[in-house]
Amino acid sequence: MQVTDIGALTSQVLWAAFALALVFGAIAQRTHFCTMGALADIVNVGDWSRMRMWALAIGVAMLGFNAMVAAGWVDAAKTIYATPRLTWLSAIVGGLMFGFGMVLASGCGSKTLVRIGGGSLKSLVVFVVLGVAAFATLKGITGVLRVATVDRVMVEVAGGQDLPSLVARASGLAKAHVALVLGALAGGALVTWVLVNAEGRTDDVLLGGVGIGAVIVGMWWVSGRLGFVAEDPNTLQEAFVATNSQRMESLSFVAPLAYSIDWLLFFSDKSKALTIGIVSTLGVVLGSAAVALATRSFRWEGFANAEDTANHLVGALLMGVGGITALGCTVGQGLSGVSTLEIGSFIALAAIIAGAVLALRYQVWRLERTA
Repeated sequence: MQVTDIGALTSQVLWAAFALALVFGAIAQRTHFCTMGALADIVNVGDWSRMRMWALAIGVAMLGFNAMVAAGWVDAAKTIYATPRLTWLSAIVGGLMFGFGMVLASGCGSKTLVRIGGGSLKSLVVFVVLGVAAFATLKGITGVLRVATVDRVMVEVAGGQDLPSLVARASGLAKAHVALVLGALAGGALVTWVLVNAEGRTDDVLLGGVGIGAVIVGMWWVSGRLGFVAEDPNTLQEAFVATNSQRMESLSFVAPLAYSIDWLLFFSDKSKALTIGIVSTLGVVLGSAAVALATRSFRWEGFANAEDTANHLVGALLMGVGGITALGCTVGQGLSGVSTLEIGSFIALAAIIAGAVLALRYQVWRLERTA
């Protein structure tokens, strides 16, 4: 493959990722897809509709990703989540921080972008603070602290920590076959749980669950299949074009927000190239804005008071630091990571949910004290 072909391929990957992100933003705005909102509905009013939507998205993502692994289209060992180092403490601490922060900030990273598209100026502030905090945790002061503390606590799992690898080693079966079976069992169980209940068969739940799950699968295909180069002519090594991690990626909305700010600040630096994460950030905002304008639901929104401002600033800070520490957010770990059946992703997701429930309980306690 010639260098000019690499450039053309990079353009194709970026446009495909941008298109998928547009769809994600449009669906999320139309269906109110939101992990924090789903948990709040359960805790506050006992409504499981949006949680079923989220579970359906996970199930679809699991089914799609592991079917591609079984077909040989993508290699699960080359995802950003595939590592023999199970940094379980980082997943727990980062997940708790992110979960608590997303409640204070009125939504996770993806919801922040969707709300910006709907006219929320306070979500724009959250975006900036989250992005700066995330970048500091990637390469700055909180990054040094992260590496020196929680990242040191780990378990080495030879051969990979994903469930298909573990089962394949224990059983002697082919990993691709195990991935297909486990993906079908786990994903199928979630899809069944959603669809057996009438509230799981509503138009919004089906559109949000199937649509968002399919976008996650599509992004895995774009990054791991379309964007895979067996031998980059510049390095003579395999490469995944237009990714920040140089590995196969799907959607995530913590590090990409940091890289988006970095790209904007250093736009004239030719080494700062567009990536899947950066174009996805823009795509979600524009997709959400298109639906908000079309449905006349676009509304300018600002902070209500000083306490509202403080909550969102603290929440954004917690999400930025926590999301990088946990290697992802409700989308990055809760959808993309979990779809690969990585143990670390399940730990991070459980911690995010726990942190969010704690924050929701804290808000109820605060209201009762001030009532």
